[in-house]
Amino acid sequence: MKKVILSLLTILLFSGLVNAQTPTTEKKMADLSSRPADHLMIQFGADSWTGGPDSVKTSGTGRHFNIYFMLDKPFRTNNKYSLAYGLGFGTNNQYIDKGTYVDLAQVANSIRFKKLDSLSNRFDKQKVATVYLQVPAELRYYSNPANPAKSWKFAAGVKVGLLFKGSTKSKDFQTFNGTSLYGKTYVQKISNKRFFTSNDITLTARAGYGIISMNVGYSVTPVLRDGYGPSFNRLSVGLSISGL
Repeated sequence: MKKVILSLLTILLFSGLVNAQTPTTEKKMADLSSRPADHLMIQFGADSWTGGPDSVKTSGTGRHFNIYFMLDKPFRTNNKYSLAYGLGFGTNNQYIDKGTYVDLAQVANSIRFKKLDSLSNRFDKQKVATVYLQVPAELRYYSNPANPAKSWKFAAGVKVGLLFKGSTKSKDFQTFNGTSLYGKTYVQKISNKRFFTSNDITLTARAGYGIISMNVGYSVTPVLRDGYGPSFNRLSVGLSISGL
């Protein structure tokens, strides 16, 4: 998946540079006077951790929700292409296998994915969550730049993020046979950023029609800090809603 995103980014960048060098007299430019220069982009979908050891056991499908305020700058020599950049927040939630406990409250500098034995008490549900302040940047292509609502769209880029929050949320502490100890509404929340990568770099790609597109992201930086736990990366697949 990382190679696919890199290939799409390279193709779009090369095409954009080639077209940017084409004289304006050879191309009929679309009228963008009614096209807005700024917009919101909302993304949501599924996450998974990839490349980790067997001790990192997840459950079900993780989730992400991102929201960005974006500025779109069309190329002057070929406005089918544009450069977009912005600012916003990206959130990721990964659910952990019931037989594993992730302890963010420990004093050690290495996070543990503790495997519970068959007689241990455990939480019925647990998730690891991160929130990043992100700066996304994209190279975009529009088949119909004058009317983005009726245009095929392709984009590739990168997101650079600064860690805002890292936490775990666990629900319903139970005995080994499933008996709730404190009631099903019991929740334990632990917030601790020191185990997570503080500066995240994610490669991105999008393709779609109108305001809807499919988005893919792959974090080239690991989820956890080097030396602070097992090494693995994040893969995201979902939908984007964007006016441009």
